[in-house]
Amino acid sequence: MAARIGIFIVFVAVFLSIPAFSSAQDLQIVNAERRIDLSSHIVKAFLTVKVENIGKDPAAEMLLAFPPIQIKNLAMVQALAVTGKKKKKTYVPLDVKPTEQPDAPNDTGYFRVSFVSPLGPGETITLEVLYILTHSLEPFPVEITQSESQLVYYHDSAVILSPYHVKQQTTFVKTPSTRVESFTSIEPANRAGKEIKYGPYENHAPNSYTPVIIHFENNSPFAVVEELEREIEISHWGSLQITEHYKLTHGGARHKGVFSRVDYQSRRSVSGASSFNGLLAVLPPRVNSVYYRDDIGNISTSHLRTGFRKSELEFEPRYPLFGGWRATFIIGYRVPLEDYLFEASDGRRYLNFTFGCPLVETIVNKLTVKVVLPEGSKDPSAVLPFTVNQDLQVKYSYLDIVGRTVVVLQKDNVVPTHNVPFQVYYTFKPIYMLAEPFMLVSAFFFVFVATLAYVHIDLNIVRK
Repeated sequence: MAARIGIFIVFVAVFLSIPAFSSAQDLQIVNAERRIDLSSHIVKAFLTVKVENIGKDPAAEMLLAFPPIQIKNLAMVQALAVTGKKKKKTYVPLDVKPTEQPDAPNDTGYFRVSFVSPLGPGETITLEVLYILTHSLEPFPVEITQSESQLVYYHDSAVILSPYHVKQQTTFVKTPSTRVESFTSIEPANRAGKEIKYGPYENHAPNSYTPVIIHFENNSPFAVVEELEREIEISHWGSLQITEHYKLTHGGARHKGVFSRVDYQSRRSVSGASSFNGLLAVLPPRVNSVYYRDDIGNISTSHLRTGFRKSELEFEPRYPLFGGWRATFIIGYRVPLEDYLFEASDGRRYLNFTFGCPLVETIVNKLTVKVVLPEGSKDPSAVLPFTVNQDLQVKYSYLDIVGRTVVVLQKDNVVPTHNVPFQVYYTFKPIYMLAEPFMLVSAFFFVFVATLAYVHIDLNIVRK
C-alpha cells in the first residue's frame, strides 16, 4: 500500500509540473511562414510554424494571437501537428479553443492549441494552422457605377502577432489580379504578379505588430447570406424534406447610378464586372422533387445535375445582384431516408446530415438549422464538431396531437469550411407510427357510423 501511495504522489507531482499555459519565456517560434489568400471575399490564411521549447519544463499547449480587427471577423481556426518529412508526412488534428489572457495587450484575442503530448525541453514541433476571416475586405470607394471595377482594402500586419519571440518569418499575400493600387512596403518587401512578399524578418519580440494596408481589385462575387433557415423534416415513412429560406445580398461596394440591362447583356465583362447573377448549390446525392422559387412564384432559370456523390443546382435570381442589392428565395428538395437516418448501438436513432450552407463560396451571417423529429420522439441531442447555440421547440403539423419536437441549431459567421456532418440523436417507439393511420381510420369510421345513423334514424314527430 505504501508503494502505491508513493507512485501516486510521484505521478501527481509530474502532472502538476506540466504548466497549463506556456509562458512567453518557455516557447519560441523558430520559423514561421504565412500565406494569405485574398482571391475571394473569404480570406484564408495558412500559417506554418516551428515551435521550440526553450524552458526547463514540458509544455502542454501554446497560444495563437489575433489582433482586434481580426478577432471579431474570425470564422474558424484549425491546427494540425506535422510529423515526418515530404511524402511521409502525417497530420494529427489538435484541439483549438478560444481563451482569455488577463494581460492581453490592446484587446488581443487568443486561441489555445493543445499538443498531443507535452513538448519536452529542447524539443520542437511543426504546426499548420488555418484561419478564415469574413467581412475583412473593405470596399473603397464605397460606391461604384455599373461600369467600374471594385477596389478593396485589406488590413493586416507584415509580421505575425504572437506572444512568443519569433526568430524568422515570411508572409506571402496572394491577390486575385495583378491590379494592385498600393500596398504598404516594410523592407524587405517586394511584389511579383499577383503575389506580395513581406520578409524574411528576423528576431521580432513578443507581441510585435507592423500594420500594412493593401489596396487592390477584387471582382469576385461578394455573396453574403444575411439569414438562412434550413428545415430538415424527418418522416419515418420514407424521406427527408429539406426547405431552405435565403436572404441573399451583395456585400461589396454599393451600386450608384442607373442600371442598364442593354449594357449588362452586351458587355458583361466590362459592365457589371463586380456583380453576379449565377449561383451554385451543392446538394446531397439522389435528390428528388427539387424546386426553386421566391415570393412571386417558381423560377425557371435553374439546372440540376445529379450524381452518386453529390448533386449540383445551378440557378439565377430574377435579376443580377450589384453592391447592396438583395434577393430572397426558397430551395426545397427530398432525399431518401435510408441514406441519412440510422440506428445506434444503444437503440437510439440518429440523423447524419451536413451542417452549413449549400451555396459555394458564400458567407452566412446567421444560420439556423431546424431538425423536425417525428411526433413521439424523446430525448433529442445534437453532436457537432464546433460550438453552436441549441434550443428545443415544438411544431404542429397535420394530424399531430402533442406536436413534433424541433431541435434548433444556430450559428453566426458561417463559411464553407463549416459544411461538415452533424448528428441528432433521439428515441422513438415504432408504435407511434400507427398514430396517424389510426386517426384517419377512426375519422372515416366515425363519418361512416354518423352517416349510417342519420339515414336509418327517424326523427319525425308524427308517425307516417
